[in-house]
Amino acid sequence: MKKIAGVDEVGRGSLIGPVYAAAVILNKSLDKKVLQDSKKLTKSKREILAKYIKKNSTWAIGKATVKEIEKMNILQASLLAMKRAIIKLKKKPSLVLIDGNKLPYIKNYKLNCVIKGDQKIPSISAASIIAKVTRDKMVSTLGKKIQGYYWDKNYGYGTKQHLRAIKNLGITTHHRKTFSPINKMK
Repeated sequence: MKKIAGVDEVGRGSLIGPVYAAAVILNKSLDKKVLQDSKKLTKSKREILAKYIKKNSTWAIGKATVKEIEKMNILQASLLAMKRAIIKLKKKPSLVLIDGNKLPYIKNYKLNCVIKGDQKIPSISAASIIAKVTRDKMVSTLGKKIQGYYWDKNYGYGTKQHLRAIKNLGITTHHRKTFSPINKMK
């Protein structure tokens, strides 16, 4: 029986924190009709689905830190997060389908790109949901510790409110200093 893993990342465009990726192998019992791209779901629906997916699949999370993002660039860090998620799976998939047009290199794994895979492939949709819920929780927790940047609302993305907070409060250790417009604010 073929074990197909779907992989997606989240947080590439954020100005803060790690980039996360999830790899998911769905159980046959899971209702695939409920899965869709995480960006098309409400926060509460994503959280409910994430619990459902975790109970009915083999899944793993990988991430790349701010330091890694700054050192290698966001694309390479995203691929690294994907690789980490795939390798952490408890079962080795016979095929890995990755959202987008770039693949991480992993020896002895069969990998394929699927453009807009989070909208087409249920296991990639599931990965997008788990990755987003996991990263959003991390950013919300961080936002409670470091107040004034509104990370519980903007999740570290470059909203006017967040950019205004950076100007008023400064750049934190969680900010990606190589990202525009932060790289011009130093």
